[in-house]
Amino acid sequence: MSDANAIDAATKRLAAALDALEAAVERRKESDRGGDAIAAQIHAIDVDRSRLASDLDTETARSRRLEVTNREIARRLDLAVETIRSVLDVHDH
Repeated sequence: MSDANAIDAATKRLAAALDALEAAVERRKESDRGGDAIAAQIHAIDVDRSRLASDLDTETARSRRLEVTNREIARRLDLAVETIRSVLDVHDH
């Protein structure tokens, strides 16, 4: 093989290696962009989870207050019904 042929073959191998390197760099860039997108999605999910947990805490506290209020109203209604019955019983006798 002559020096010119050897140089030509080496140049072709170098060009092929550079093409392969460029393709690998592009794949890596795409992979990194995909990783950034996943990281953004995870962050958004975490923000949603935090907001939902806060909303749940708020609604749980509200539900407890409503239960207490409901029990108090039921107690007062029972007391009012008993009072009305007592008044009716007194007037019936």
